[in-house]
Amino acid sequence: MSGWPGGHRAGGGTMVVGTSARRGAGMVATVLRIVGMVIVAFLVLHIVLTLLDANPANGLTQFVADVAGRLTLGLDDLFLPAEPKLRVTLNYGVAAAIWWLITAVVVRLVRRVS
Repeated sequence: MSGWPGGHRAGGGTMVVGTSARRGAGMVATVLRIVGMVIVAFLVLHIVLTLLDANPANGLTQFVADVAGRLTLGLDDLFLPAEPKLRVTLNYGVAAAIWWLITAVVVRLVRRVS
């Protein structure tokens, strides 16, 4: 026994280090995926609250609208239809789709690098 996990060095220790790096990258990828999906959830929830005519004076509605407004990537005025519900659906929907795509690509890259 050499003192290495499993009783052997595993190719000079590279397997042990590689496994730890993969595990760490996997955890980072998981955290990134969760953060990305929370962002998407706020944008989609804002769309749903808007479409269902949620009370704009309600604290939850204001909180969701404020958070979602900060996450639009500047796309909150990409489309300017006259109907406000359509405007929110299009602009926040595009932002949600872009965040989902960014999240998927970044998570895949992090997993591939490890």
